[in-house]
This record gives sequence, C-alpha cells and structure tokens, in this order.
Amino acid sequence: MKITCFKAYDIRGKLIEQLDEQVAYRIGRAFAEYMLAKTVVVGGDVRLTSQPLKLALASGLIDGGATVTDLGMTGTEEIYFGTKYLGMDGGIEVTASHNPIDYNGMKLVKTDSRPVSGDTGLFAIRDLAETYAQDDVQTRLEFYSNGLVSEQAFIQGQASVDTNKLKATGQYSLLDNMQPYVAHMLSYVDTANITPIKLVVNAGNGAAGDALDAIQSALETANVPVEFIKVHHQPDGTFPNGIPNPLLLESRADTANAVVAHSANMGIAWDGDFDRCFLFDEKGDFVEGYYIVGLLAKAFLDKKPGSKIIYDPRVYWNTEDIVLKAGGIPIKSKTGHAFIKERMRADDAIYGGEMSAHHYFRDFAYCDSGMIPWLLVTELLCTTQKPLSQLVKERIAAFPSSGEINSTLVDPDASIKAVLDKYESSATLVDYTDGIGLEFENWRFNLRKSNTEPVVRLNVESRADIVLMEQKTKELLALLK
Repeated sequence: MKITCFKAYDIRGKLIEQLDEQVAYRIGRAFAEYMLAKTVVVGGDVRLTSQPLKLALASGLIDGGATVTDLGMTGTEEIYFGTKYLGMDGGIEVTASHNPIDYNGMKLVKTDSRPVSGDTGLFAIRDLAETYAQDDVQTRLEFYSNGLVSEQAFIQGQASVDTNKLKATGQYSLLDNMQPYVAHMLSYVDTANITPIKLVVNAGNGAAGDALDAIQSALETANVPVEFIKVHHQPDGTFPNGIPNPLLLESRADTANAVVAHSANMGIAWDGDFDRCFLFDEKGDFVEGYYIVGLLAKAFLDKKPGSKIIYDPRVYWNTEDIVLKAGGIPIKSKTGHAFIKERMRADDAIYGGEMSAHHYFRDFAYCDSGMIPWLLVTELLCTTQKPLSQLVKERIAAFPSSGEINSTLVDPDASIKAVLDKYESSATLVDYTDGIGLEFENWRFNLRKSNTEPVVRLNVESRADIVLMEQKTKELLALLK
C-alpha cells in the first residue's frame, strides 16, 4: 500500500483519499516497531475524525508491542508535555491544526519529546507501514471493532475501533493529565506579579478551550485577578466559525472586535491544536509574531542574562538588536520546528522563536507551546504597566517588516533567479541558512520555497524606514511575478 500523507515534519492528508483508519493503524504499528516504543501517549484534537483515527492508531501501536496511554482531547503541546512528564517512549497527537476541514494528520515525538521528522525516522516509519499485508490490517482492525463503519460515518466521527476492546488487551488506558500540565504552564510566571487584567481569548472552537478553562480554574484558586472574555470557546469539530487560523485576515475580526467591545488589555487567539498563539493589543490591532519573539527574548534575558536565544532567518534584525542589547547570545537557525528544537538542544538555548508564532522553551523539553507565550506577555504587561501597543510600537518603527507574503508562481526557480540576478551583486551579505537571505545597508529580504505548500515566501524588513521597506517589497513582488 502506498501512503502519501507523510510530510517533512509531520503527517497530513486528505480524509479517505490519503488518511483513514487503516492508514492510522499502519502508522501506529510501524511507529511502535521501528521506534522500539514500549510506551506511547496519544491524544487528538476536536476534529470529528480525530477520535476514530486515534483509536485505530492505538490498535496499531498495541499490535506493534506498545502500551498506550490516551489523554483524550488534547492540544499538541499536551502530548509534548505528557511524553516527557510521564516518561514515555513516544507520543502522537492526531491533528490537522489549521488545515481544511476535510484533512487530518499526526505529529510524532520520541523519548524526551524529541521530534520525529523526515531526517529522524518519519519516512522509515512510512516505508514500514506500507509493507503490512492488507488482509492482515483488515483482520486486526476487525478484531478491535464492532463492525467497520462506512466512509460517511467515519467522516462524521464514528469509529470502527471500540475502546472497550482496546482496554481488554490490558495495553490501553485513559488518563487525565491536565493538572500537572497546568502546573507546569504556570511555573513560567510569578503569579504574584499579575495585577487585575482583562483578556479576550478565542479558542476558535478548537482544543484550546479545555486547557484554558483548567488554567483559569488554577488562577482563580490562587486568587490571581485575570478576567477572561471567551470567544468561540466551546470545542466543536464542525468549526461553525471557520477553521481556526489567525494568520488569515478573515479569522482576526472576532478577536479584535471583542477586545475593543470589552476594553480588554489584550486579545489571544489560537489555531486548532493551540501550539501557536496570536496576540492583539488593547486597540484590537494584530501584533505580528516577529515582534513577540523580541518581547519574549527580553523577558527571558531579564531573568537570566547571558542566555542563548534561537531565531529563524526570515526576519531577525529586531530580535538580534534586542538580544544583544540585553546581554544575550543570538543564534540563527533554519526555519521549522525540527531544526529549531535540534539547534536549541545543541546550544542549550533558553528560548527560541519563529515569526510564524511558534515559540520554543528549554524547560518545556525544547518544544513549542501556545499557552506559555500569552502567560509571559500577561506578566510583562503587569510588571511594566505598559500597554502591549506601547511595548511593540518602538520596535515596529525601528524595524518595520512586510510580514510573510506568499506567491504561487508558474516557475519558482526562474522567479528566484530573476531576483538574484538583480540584487545579489550589490548585497553586503548573502545567507543560505534557509532559502536565500540578502542584506543591504538599510534593508534586507528572505526568499524561500515552502516545505509544505506550492508557494514562495517573501519577507522584507528595513532599519527605521517603512517607505523603503514598502518600496522594496513592491519591487520584489513585481520581479517574482
């Protein structure tokens, strides 16, 4: 069987065509066998198909020799945390994050929550998963099921695999791991620093709602004065308000409007599996993830001067400037969670950030979290007694950036060559850390082909000259197209 849903960093595919219960079973069995994993923790987001896929995955893991602990409905970071905290050999989150409704996928980690990517076994797992005989896969799934369901029933969230039959093997159990997870989240801030503050929180009907409720309960128990205004809070796998993806302009209005309507201090929105969070200032304006990286870097360096900070090469002048002035050590890494995590481990960096709103933390097994960043920024707002707009205003003026602009091109290589032909000879620095980065005296840009989509991504920034940045962005886009 040919399996086509494996990507460079994770598994993502169209339902039925690329990913169904049989493929999930194969993946589970191959993961356990190839990784020699005896204990695996699993979870799934709110998508209707996540539960059927997770149970089929669990049956494959069991047949591969693993004991499975199911954390229920989770965000990806709950699997990262559970894998390390529970001392598991591996962890798998069933999620498609912000992909369309007819997709699903998986994110895999091994011992100590180290990522499993194309370079560290993901494709080997795929190759092994393809070798199992179809009749054997069908027979094993029937052993765990009460009758195979139709494709339509699967799409609507009905599972073939029966949890009672999984439990009967003695190798499957359910566990509520929320309390230790919440305690760990709150360990990143001193709650005594938090003064009365009002936050708009938009879970996008994704998995963030339950985790946020648990954090709110812990804050209330400790008498920490945080008021939450909840938008699209209830988990709903039909996504009645659209797929949660705050990078899309059309996904931001509900959060922004609520901030203004409730006179909140900050707005927070998450994607479907809440491994990313996006922040809005007190005016309802969206704050680019790039400037949040600088804020968090300084927050860590204020507490632990001299620490190493990892950043991605798309836009970084602001981050470098902040880190150096705060006495830290800035280190550039290739974009992508597997690369960032590997570099953080190698350099023992305290924090790493990408402009795409992925934030990584040494004490969180070097993994990314969508809950830790807003907690840290909340503490920062309280300790500085400054609004978020003021905290980022000077940085945006000092290093204005275009934001990431995606272009679908007929011939990406030819378009990139045209850009290089025009600009490379006059550049003061040419950097191939990830894609192509060219620097000039007062502006720079990065151009890279996406690893996950058929697009070319452009980022431009300048030194305190928004007109120059906008002018060069237009020039580059015209050349590309």
